[in-house]
Amino acid sequence: MSFPFDRLRRRPDVEGPDLVASDAADRLLRDESAAARAAAPDDIVVIGDSYGALTLAALHDGARRVRTHQDALTGERALAANAADLGLDGFASLPLTADLVRGARVVLLRLPRSLDALADIAGLIAAHASPDVVVFAGGRLKHMTTAMNDVLRAHFRTLDVTHARQKSRVLVAREPHDGRDPVAASATVDGLTICAFGGAFAGARLDIGTRLLLAHLPETLPSGAGTAEDPLVDLACGTGVVGAWLARRHPEARVIATDQSAVAVASARATMTANDVADRVAVVRDDALGSRPDASASFIVLNPPFHSGAAVSDRVAPRLFADAARTLRPGAQLWCVWNSPLAYRGALERLVGPTTQVARDAKFTVTVSTRR
Repeated sequence: MSFPFDRLRRRPDVEGPDLVASDAADRLLRDESAAARAAAPDDIVVIGDSYGALTLAALHDGARRVRTHQDALTGERALAANAADLGLDGFASLPLTADLVRGARVVLLRLPRSLDALADIAGLIAAHASPDVVVFAGGRLKHMTTAMNDVLRAHFRTLDVTHARQKSRVLVAREPHDGRDPVAASATVDGLTICAFGGAFAGARLDIGTRLLLAHLPETLPSGAGTAEDPLVDLACGTGVVGAWLARRHPEARVIATDQSAVAVASARATMTANDVADRVAVVRDDALGSRPDASASFIVLNPPFHSGAAVSDRVAPRLFADAARTLRPGAQLWCVWNSPLAYRGALERLVGPTTQVARDAKFTVTVSTRR
């Protein structure tokens, strides 16, 4: 029986005609793994399932239990909503730890673009899955490289490559060896230690946009900002560089750092611990600032992403601007850095309030917007 891939949606993530909830790689993974899944209906794990296509297709096909991990919180929520729409259950959303893959006999994996992320996932599976586990790792050809084969071979003795179909391909890995749990990379830059698990934006380094932003943040905070009731906010925090920097620059301040990415949150927590500010910085996995009350913040800092999953989209940043505006008090500030060709100033003026350019170099622009 066919699975209704076309009924899946991306919400609460951004949606649009050019943004899909499933693709040909999901369909190929389903087909290539069918026999293996039928033989192990209780021991299936799905990793990197953007909006639930693989998890729900497995349940539709007869799986009795599916453990799944999605890096994005919006992906988890889309999976739950799509499952409700289709009347399917039997899955559990879990973090990327040993419990996710322990004893697994079949793993369906959407290949991440980051080789470090793939190494973390492959090592974890090899360490904790069943010795007879079969990993079906698929993706779109335009995002795949032969280096991915090398990463998988570092943890699996056998690697087969399927024929391509609709510009997609699946790598099939067996016989795990040399398993390991993920370990964060770290580096010290300008006195700040940055920690990053595989797949975190910029890795364990200070990206040039954030460097420009930090150089121009004000020395003095708005009145009342940085208290427990009005913490400084690092929105879309990534590895937590901005949050850690704020906490170190303002030793009495309380900070909240939020990101919807599980790997970003894990990296940011490691960064806070490495810089001895974990007692003053709360790192929260959140969809934008969804857990924060309206008009509750005086100072928000944002380096917005411009990807929604694998797709480049101009809808991501305005969604963050709008939620920052909701969270800011009247007269409060949003400090933002963005790639200059994206020309976000108009959106900031419309969604937040009067916006002033603070700095600009060959690639990035720093602005401050005041909530109207």
